[in-house]
Parts: sequence; structure tokens; C-alpha cells
Amino acid sequence: MQGQSYQLRDLSGKPDFPPACGSGDNNQTSVVSSNNKTYEDTHAYESLPPIQAKPKKRRMTHRKLLAIHVFMITVNATLGTGLYWRGGQILELGGYLAVILSFLLLGILAWAVTQCITELLCIWPVPGALAVFVRNFVDPELGITVGIAYWFTYSVSFAALIASSAAEVHYWTENNIGVDAGVLYLLVPIILIVINSFGVELYGWFEVVTGVVKLLFLFIIVIAMLVFAIRGPEESDMNQGWKQPTLFDSTAAQSWVTALLMCLSTATFAYVGVEVPAAVALEARPTKSQHASSSATQEHSEASNIGETIRFSSKWVSVFACAAYTLSGILVSLSVDPTDCQLPRLGWLDYPRCGNQPNVLSPFILVAKARGNSSIASAFNVFLVIAALSCANTNLYVASRTLFGLTNQVDGGPDQPWYLNVLAWLGQTNNYRVPMRAMTVSALAFIWVPFLQLYSPPTKGGEAGADNIQKGDATVGINTFISILAEMGSVGVLVVWACECWAFIRFYHCINKHQSELKEHRVPRVRRFSDEDDNDYPYISNGQPVTAYLGLVACLVILLVINGAALWKKFHTEPFLSSYLIVMIFVALWAVLKVWRHANWTLVDLSNPDQVIEIIRGLHELSFSGFHDESKSDSGKSGSLWPLSILTKRISR
Repeated sequence: MQGQSYQLRDLSGKPDFPPACGSGDNNQTSVVSSNNKTYEDTHAYESLPPIQAKPKKRRMTHRKLLAIHVFMITVNATLGTGLYWRGGQILELGGYLAVILSFLLLGILAWAVTQCITELLCIWPVPGALAVFVRNFVDPELGITVGIAYWFTYSVSFAALIASSAAEVHYWTENNIGVDAGVLYLLVPIILIVINSFGVELYGWFEVVTGVVKLLFLFIIVIAMLVFAIRGPEESDMNQGWKQPTLFDSTAAQSWVTALLMCLSTATFAYVGVEVPAAVALEARPTKSQHASSSATQEHSEASNIGETIRFSSKWVSVFACAAYTLSGILVSLSVDPTDCQLPRLGWLDYPRCGNQPNVLSPFILVAKARGNSSIASAFNVFLVIAALSCANTNLYVASRTLFGLTNQVDGGPDQPWYLNVLAWLGQTNNYRVPMRAMTVSALAFIWVPFLQLYSPPTKGGEAGADNIQKGDATVGINTFISILAEMGSVGVLVVWACECWAFIRFYHCINKHQSELKEHRVPRVRRFSDEDDNDYPYISNGQPVTAYLGLVACLVILLVINGAALWKKFHTEPFLSSYLIVMIFVALWAVLKVWRHANWTLVDLSNPDQVIEIIRGLHELSFSGFHDESKSDSGKSGSLWPLSILTKRISR
């Protein structure tokens, strides 16, 4: 069920959005259009001042992303290395059945979470939406912590994907310090920073191109895997493997159930990105209003339709990702033996039976080498490199917009503390409305991480074997550190998901409890439970609030219980830090913010209807303060190719 949109003409003559909030006399007469019919509403509503949009100079971005841009940005953020790498690790760890169950169950969880986020986004497509929702409906300090955790996830993932792309390139070449340092770790990040520096419209089309290429690659790989499975030898162990669907890695787990739980934790990484429409919302272009109205009302009407642009992507990318992951997992299981030593394995365990045999990071490459030839395997590896780099590019975009959304409402000044001035500086755009400062900081924050792989400890002489052991230990330690950082990012997203479900639950019960007051004050876009024809609630998600409760419980169970399954057989430092370090830091940061800001140790009070109305009106103001009519933009300041124009001017001098 989806609420009907409507246009309301306020006869008081005030153009501020939304007139439905009340202005003028208490006995207000309004003409309401619904389903192409007009009727006169003479009900006496309590007067409220109109909501004023308060745009701030250099705190707005261009809203030029179309629905196709939002969809492809979300696809690029979601379908990265997780699609081509995690399936092989899950197959090795839990066997054939675990591959299907892991991707399917995590897909259901991702769908439940995005249902909650989508409904809130359609009402308030605000900058830094994920942090804003938690801040207003749960706890202000928790909202800040959520924003920091979300920024950390995508900033560190940007660096981790650069490092993983180097590992894929090593499929063709041995470790070459010159290539790694000069090209992969330095030149590639610079290129991605330049791409993110262009105007958002050009950037959106770049994402469309890379997204189409990535989907085409996925289609080719799926068809190839299907052909390999059909034409494979019938007597092979691979085709007989489904007779033991619960075969598991006994080195890692004591039972198949434990292995399945570990697989669920592993599959989480693959779904990081389904919530990206929340980060893209601040640059989404509104759909055109179909109703004629004054220019002021038309501008605000278009601003209220921004949710229409992001709704499809926010609703359906999780479903698409679930289908892609599950299908790919099934095809891999038809052609790969889970006991193959070339599958990716848990890095903190020793596998004597495999000796020093190197891993192949992707099971798709393994199948291509076994069933096809080296050329096909090489082509598949090209796909993997492109997938990793395109995902890194998108992660940088998401990190920069998250940091911008966190800081663009911070006002600095000579009387403010230095840290507030720094945050206010980060929350500004350049003259072309690109958040260059936030983007640069997000790119440089962890760009040093891939360079750690170049470290080779000096040797002190002695036997060559001892030197090799020393170098090997250092390499393992560095790879472990990078792995922990990458895993912390995926766990951090689970924390954010849980908080978003919690925020929606409190929002749902809040507007249900105060629905009569919200109707009396004619607060727009929050009358979820109204059956009137003029109800303007933009989107009602499925199965609420049960969906939100299931999402919250599932996230907490994974965070607190399932992520610890790797420790049940024997304690290991790496999985413990990967699973729980970010959770401990998150809670500690929340507590520090509480103490530092002298805040109450209570949640936001949603029991007072007047306070609830103020919260909702504040969110409306925030939503429309960032809206700017693009038709009025200075064409000289909105060019997507502004970096090239500046470079050309400097060269001409």
C-alpha cells in the first residue's frame, strides 16, 4: 500500500512549505486535490507557523542524480569483491548447503533493514540520513556515533579494496614493489579522487557505465559457470558433492551448525552497500510535480518528491543482490569441490594437508582454470579487478557524502572551539557544490593501509631459512591487520543497520501514539495510519513493525552471538578483534560523547506530542534546507567538468 500524494493550496498566501502545517486563521479553508477531484476542507485546525527552509551558503550540493544513477551507485557499492570471493570461502567453510542458506538468510535481513530505511528516506531525504534518523528518534549522541561508524566503514573499505585489487593483479605478476606502490597504491587512488571531484551529474553517469559493465560481467560469468557445470565430467568429485551437502571444515568448526553460523557472519560482508541510497539522497533529483502551482509551491513540491527518486533502489537492490549471490553460490557449488586447497580459507588457521599451495581468491577463476583454460581465467580476473576498483570508487563517494552529512550543519566561528571550526570546514562544498574537503579527508584517512603490504623487515644475517621466516611473519601480521580493518567495516554496518531498525521502531510507535495530534496540527507526510484521500504519506513498507523488530533482533544476534562462532572451538585473536573491536569502540565512543556533551543518559522523549511535532518539523526544515531549484543554478558554477576547466585555465597561463 502506498499513500497518495496531494497538493494543498494555502489561502493565507504564504509560500513557505508546507502550507498544510497551518498558517493564517484557525478556521482555515483549503482546497485539496485528490484523485483529480477537488473538495473544500473547512475543519478548524490549530495554527502553526509555516516551515521555513533555511539553506546555508556552501552547505548544499547539486541535486542532479536520477533514479538510474542512484540504482547503479547502489549496485556498484553492493556487488564488489564479496560476490566473487565470499562465496568460495563459505563453500570451503560450510559446504554446499551453507552457501545457499547464508546468502539467502542474509538477503532477507538486508531486505528487512532496507524496508525501514526506505520508509524514513521517502519522508526525509536529508544529508547524513542514517545518523539523522537515529539522532532524532533514539539518541543524539548515538546518532553521531552511527554517522562516524558508517563513515569509517566506507573510508576504510576504500583502502581495503585498493589492497585487494593489488592481490588480484598479482594473479598475472609476482609482487612488484614498483607496480604496487606507483600504480596500484598511488596512481589508482589519485584517479578515483579525480573521478569523485567532478560534478555529481557526470559522476552519476560514470557510475551508470561501470554498473552496466559490472552487470554484463556478472551475466557472462553466470552463463559460463552454467556451461562449465553442464559440460563437466559426471564422475568428478565435484558433481558428487551434493550427496554430502553439509560437508564442513572440521579445522574451523566442531559441527556443521557452527560452520553455518560462521558462514552467516562471512556473508554479511557481501551485503554491505544495500543501504547506500541513504547516503545518495542529498544529491538525488526530485521527480517533476504533475500539478500546476505557483513557483514557490512548485519548488517545495518537487523537493518533497525526492523520495520517489531513491525509493526503487532502496527497496529492490537488496532483493537483486540476494538473487545474484544465491544464484552464483549455487553455480559455484556445482563445479567446485569444497575441499579444494585453492579455495580461500580462514587466515588464522593452519591447514597441513594443503601445505604451501597458494590460494586462488575467487572460485570462479578456479572453475575457469579447471573447466576452461587460462585465457578464460585471466578474463575472469579482469572482471574481479574492475569490480574491486569500481566498488572502491563508490565507497569513496559514500564516505565523502557521509562525512559531509555529519558536518554540514555545524556552524563555526571565532567564538567556537577549534574542533567545531574544523568540522564546519569539512561540512562545506566548493563553488561547484562538490564536498571536496570531506572527499579528500575520506580518501586520505586510510590510504596508507595498502602501503603496509610493501613492508619487508630488514634481516640481520644468518641462515636464509630464518630470514624467510622473519619476513613471512611480518607479512602475515600486516595481512592480518588489513583483514581486521576490512572486517571491522562490515561489522560496523551491522551496528548501523541495528540502529536504523531501532530508530524506525521508535518512529513507528511515536506517530501511532500521536496520530490524532499530528492530524489536528496537519503535520504533513507523517500520517501513516490515516485512510483519508488527502493522506500524503509517501511510502508504507511491508510488514511493519514486525519487519523492523526482526531486523533489529537478527542484527543483534549476529553481532553478539553468531560473530563469535569462530571462537567456539578455540580462541583466536584475529576473529575476536574482527568481530568485537568495532562494537567495543562504538559503545565507548557513544559513552564518551555522552560524558563530553554532559548529555542525559536517556533516549529522546517521544511521549510529548508537542516535542514530537517539533522534531518532525525540524526534519522537514533539514530536508528542504538542502534543496535548491537547479533551473536557477548558475551554469558557470554547476559544470560537471569543473576540474578540467580549472586545469585548462592554469595551463593556458
